[in-house]
Amino acid sequence: MNKNLLYRSIPKVDVLLESQTIQEMIERYSRDSVMEAIRAEMDNLRAFIGGCDEEDKAQEQIALLVSHIGDAVEKMHTPNMKKVINGTGTILHTNLGRAPISREHMKKAFDIVTGYSNLEYNLEEGRRGERYSHFEKLLCKITGAEAAMAVNNNASSVLLILSSLAKGGEVIVSRGELIEIGGKFRIPDVMTQSGATLVEVGTTNKTHVSDYEENITEETKALLKVHTSNYKIVGFTESVGIDELMPIAKEHGIPVIEDLGSGVLIDLSKYGLTYEPTVQESVAKGADVVCFSGDKLFGGPQAGIIVGKKKYIDMMKKNQLTRALRIDKFTAAALELVLQEYLSEEQAVQHIPVLRMITEPLDEVARRARSLARTIRSTDLPAKVDVVSCESQIGGGSLPMERIPSMAVAIHPKHESVAALEDQMRHLTVPMIPRTVNDTIMLDVRTVETEDFKLIAAELQELLGQEK
Repeated sequence: MNKNLLYRSIPKVDVLLESQTIQEMIERYSRDSVMEAIRAEMDNLRAFIGGCDEEDKAQEQIALLVSHIGDAVEKMHTPNMKKVINGTGTILHTNLGRAPISREHMKKAFDIVTGYSNLEYNLEEGRRGERYSHFEKLLCKITGAEAAMAVNNNASSVLLILSSLAKGGEVIVSRGELIEIGGKFRIPDVMTQSGATLVEVGTTNKTHVSDYEENITEETKALLKVHTSNYKIVGFTESVGIDELMPIAKEHGIPVIEDLGSGVLIDLSKYGLTYEPTVQESVAKGADVVCFSGDKLFGGPQAGIIVGKKKYIDMMKKNQLTRALRIDKFTAAALELVLQEYLSEEQAVQHIPVLRMITEPLDEVARRARSLARTIRSTDLPAKVDVVSCESQIGGGSLPMERIPSMAVAIHPKHESVAALEDQMRHLTVPMIPRTVNDTIMLDVRTVETEDFKLIAAELQELLGQEK
């Protein structure tokens, strides 16, 4: 095998550029993109030849050079972020984007964000307006708060609140509530960034009212309560509620801040889930400021939603950090649309995807699972397809102990390993992320939309149908 001869047989760049196929690529994409792909694929080809001991395989790769260049150029111009089918049964899957936005809400938001809008323009008065005005009244009506605003996520909410109300002072928080959220972001670190000094009280499993009372000084600017929505401490425990903190705070003239994390606006215990404190309850108990995530149990876009006493919200709106943390026009539009659903709990449960998935009756999930199984079987796959019981979970750091009875379609490929099939499913045009249990591919139907059933069957047929 003469490798030098093989290297010399690689087409030169100028020869490639004269080919009709490459010319069509340049016309469709750009010369710069095609040249970048040519250089990269020629480097790959040389490296392959250098490590290859079979001349036939090397010649085959040389013959495929133009095809590989085309694939590389197309990949450059194909968005990396794409729709995926979530078959894991984790409703608020952090890695898969948390709360889905409904198509109906997206259609309404589309007309707003693809053109000009009154984002910061008061149409009635013909002058500059405020981006929070589109949803502030709705938030106040639903939660009972005096005022409201939103920033780009809930970590930003905590940062802005503490920067506005406690910068240069101390903030008291229970040691058992010093949580870490995803990506190693920790409440103590966020507090440090805000300019406030953390004062830990109590122990990991027990904190008493006296722990707060005994640690209040002239430097104390606020009491902070953090809802531990992403973990639970069970057993010998005790914590202090908002209603117990309020008298202490009033006595010393300092605000009580509550970070509710997941942000529930309806009582989920009515739907068979564990009780989770609602934003309305926190406001009713007197919390001065409450913050929560927009893309968790609230079921909207990524945002940090802040409600509370007007004097404190006004301080935040004037903080220079607000400009850096503010929401964009899509988030403002989506928040208003989602909040309008909450004017009726029945509407919210039907039209907000997260709530619909959480509350969907098991018999309905089972009916849809049977429908998906029939659709897949109709393609005559070389695989056994069954409907099986499983459990879904909320995810996203919400209700960590909760499991929801669900149904899944189990796929047992006859000639393909489960690991290989799972890998192939992740590389589809519309990737599928399944759950693998006991050497079986499972699609939990609770997190799969009915309108995707035909697509799922077609893509599985494309993967497995060739094996028949």
